[in-house]
Amino acid sequence: MEFRLLGTVSITAEAGELPLGPAKRRSVLAALLLRANSVVPVDRLIDTVWAEDPPARARTVVQGHVSRLRALFEQGGADDYGVELATRSQAYELRMPDRLLDTHRFEELVQLAGHQKHPGDAVLMLREALALWRGPALTGTVASEPLLVAAQALEETRLVTVEQLAAAYGRLGEHTRAAAVLRAEASANPLRESLTAALMLSLYRAGHQSDALDCYHRTRGLLADELGVDPGPALRAAYEAVLRGLTTTPPQTVAVAAVADGPVRAEHPPRPAATDEITPSVAAVRDADAGPGTGPGAGTDAGASPGAGAVPGPAGHHALAEMPVDGAATGTGPGTGTGAGAGAPQWPAPDLLPRTPRGFLGRERELEELDAAVDAARVAIVTGPAGVGKTALALQWAHRRAPRFPDGVLYADLRGFSPDEGLDAADVLREFLLALGVPPRRVPESPTAAAALYRSLTEDRALLVVLDNVRGADTAGPLLPAGARSAAVVTSRLRLGGLVVSELARPVPLGVLGVDESAALLAAAVGTDRVAAEPAAARLLASLCDGLPLALRVTAAQLAARPHWRLSDLAAELADEQRRLALLSVDGCAGPDAQGVAAALHLTVQGLPEEAARLFRQIGALPGPDLDRNAAAALLERPPAVAAEALDRLCDAHLLTEYAPGRHTLHDLVRLYARRLRPDDAALLRLLDHYMYTAMAATKTAEPDDLPCCTLPGNAHRPPATPHFAGRDAALLWYAAERDNLAAAVAAARAAGHHDRAWRLALLQWPYMLWNSHDGWVPLLEAAVDSTAREHDPDAESRARALLGWLLTQEDRLPEALVHLRLAPGLAARAGEPSSEATALVNLAVALDASGVSEESLAHTARAIALVRDGDDVITELLALEHRAQQLLAAGDPAGALACARRGLTLDGDTVNGLLGVRHSMLTATMGAALLDLGDPTAAAPALTRALELGLAHGYKETVQRAEKELRRLRETVGG
Repeated sequence: MEFRLLGTVSITAEAGELPLGPAKRRSVLAALLLRANSVVPVDRLIDTVWAEDPPARARTVVQGHVSRLRALFEQGGADDYGVELATRSQAYELRMPDRLLDTHRFEELVQLAGHQKHPGDAVLMLREALALWRGPALTGTVASEPLLVAAQALEETRLVTVEQLAAAYGRLGEHTRAAAVLRAEASANPLRESLTAALMLSLYRAGHQSDALDCYHRTRGLLADELGVDPGPALRAAYEAVLRGLTTTPPQTVAVAAVADGPVRAEHPPRPAATDEITPSVAAVRDADAGPGTGPGAGTDAGASPGAGAVPGPAGHHALAEMPVDGAATGTGPGTGTGAGAGAPQWPAPDLLPRTPRGFLGRERELEELDAAVDAARVAIVTGPAGVGKTALALQWAHRRAPRFPDGVLYADLRGFSPDEGLDAADVLREFLLALGVPPRRVPESPTAAAALYRSLTEDRALLVVLDNVRGADTAGPLLPAGARSAAVVTSRLRLGGLVVSELARPVPLGVLGVDESAALLAAAVGTDRVAAEPAAARLLASLCDGLPLALRVTAAQLAARPHWRLSDLAAELADEQRRLALLSVDGCAGPDAQGVAAALHLTVQGLPEEAARLFRQIGALPGPDLDRNAAAALLERPPAVAAEALDRLCDAHLLTEYAPGRHTLHDLVRLYARRLRPDDAALLRLLDHYMYTAMAATKTAEPDDLPCCTLPGNAHRPPATPHFAGRDAALLWYAAERDNLAAAVAAARAAGHHDRAWRLALLQWPYMLWNSHDGWVPLLEAAVDSTAREHDPDAESRARALLGWLLTQEDRLPEALVHLRLAPGLAARAGEPSSEATALVNLAVALDASGVSEESLAHTARAIALVRDGDDVITELLALEHRAQQLLAAGDPAGALACARRGLTLDGDTVNGLLGVRHSMLTATMGAALLDLGDPTAAAPALTRALELGLAHGYKETVQRAEKELRRLRETVGG
């Protein structure tokens, strides 16, 4: 609930602004608010409500307005805020906490701003104070004399505050901002000389001397025309300072001092007794009967104003001067005598640290890193996933290092990842200020004021501040100590990059425990004998728990509750992925992670931005071990840039880890939790289609001259973006990076019945298989063969069997290879696909030739050449010619081999890239060997040399080995 006088008189409750009604009711409320917590006679209310003679029934009308205000208070839940409108005989008293009134908050901010050591802090508080104004004070009320006097007093405080803000800007050297603040006010109050003088000096310091002089002459003319007077000493002094080019002005000139460089001190009157503590506006109403010259603005006519840093009214004194610890003399409270050379504080150093965590093991390297981070940056951020032990590490370190900080240790659990909204920084600030010796009644209500006081109190101390479970940098910022001898340790599941930027904080990433450390943690919880009896089971449990301390502790609790269980019994239970997360939860545990791993992850996910949370849900569909921004874009159905931002947010929350540039993975327990969130039904299909589109692009880039091995399904979903590959090497690198994902995608597609995607995703990897043929591809292609058969696609089945047969041949598994290779040509023929049939025939011939060239294998290559001759499938024709040339050479027909080789070399130039270049290198080597067999070493030499060059250029070892072998034979022949 909030009561407003600085603008339209109003009351705001949780549901919005309350309907106050007519001006007289607002006037009654204003009069009560101006004397809040004091008795206001009905007669004074009548004088306030009626500007002229009140009617005979004025008392009844006031009572009616009071009754209506009570109803409005009840409607706004006033009781919950400690607000009561009580009757006191022939008077009323509005009881309420001061903090609910905007004039109180305004005064508090101005008062504290006047005593800040740093002008930047003063600027923040003064701007916040002026932001409370929503128009002229007491708008919407009757124009009675008491309210007019109060409004004028409040306006005077506002103008003085504007001058103070300009002065603070001036001390920062921001004279242009100071001039901007003053210009509008000087225009609205042209006869207020203090504003004009301050504006002149700000303009001059901002480099606008002519504008400054123009202000003076314009104001001098107005004073003469309107009042018949000359400028006062403040305005004249400013004029002379500008003329003479001075950067400072005479100290006796109030208006000039208001914008002088450096802090300006002012004497303040003593504060009255607590019962008389009122805001300036209250004083104005109390003194209204004495006439308009006796309130807080008295004596501040057009030629004079309060000094810089002064606060009108009796409350403008140093806030810290009244903050002694109970029983201590003034001056020995917070902020006095606490520096390194000023003696010890007069109260015990606070120690808010919880106890040292039990069962803390290892982490010596991380403790050393935390030491180094604090020494280097004074602010360290311990980051890591939920349950990794960040709090335990921070508390362990803090207990060890507390003696370094003789002025105490402050600790707060911000509960940033709790089911509720966590603690607000303002609440923690209050606790810290109380711990530092500030009496409760002196803790500022305004968060800005409280933060400024906290900075003042910590500036000269050696404090350690531990902020646990912080969600945002903005929450931690106001709680960091100001002193150079102080330090802060922050823990968070997020990376808090804002603190790194603003405070140069040093991150200390905390990872999961290793196997040995995990086993040690189990041993500490369930006994070393139990773990020593089953070391292999202990290591398996550590693996199933992902080395996560929270999971290990829950596992230990499960074992402790089941003393008759062996470790291997629980390991067998945890091996079931469907039950693992359920087993890793224990009811009744203490702490924010009471319900175990799933609960901790739930709280992390709950606080994610919308896109990041949606991506995390969709990641449950991810079959492979990792993903990049393009895969994430497909899952989200959003552009890669949006997906990259979501990935960053998940990394910030330690739900993902960027283990290599652009590649993200997640721990097994996090993966299991993501799967429980159930992605939308189409998420897997979108991901499969992303891989399919990208593999098509990679194939086209790696082997641009070959025909596509497949077309896309008619219902394929085009992803938001398909990567562009700069060249063949980039495409092959993509295949290498995505191999595990593609294999998992094939398995997931088959499990979901998407066989049309499964076989394509397998076959589209053929360019990478060609260069890595001995790398365990057989199971993948066997799955592809099965999927093509289920799809009843004979051409796809032919291609899958031909590729599988070739790979089995490379592995010397000829009987298995021939099973597939003898079926492949007939399938292609049935589909009417000559290129597929030719490829299958060549691969069959290669397998048959492993036992020696035969009439059958020669017939297969001849048939293959005939199928693709004069067609557009150059690669397959070259493949057939290359193998047939080698067959003829092995069969003792060098002339036939030479003819085949020369035919192939006419199909394209020998400098081509990719498979064309490889085929040409082999054909060139065969041509050289044939020439050598025909007794023409002179012609053979350049051909073999060229073959060696091409083999090296394309990185094709088979050509290099053949060329080197034939060149040795050439040298032996020539030498012989």
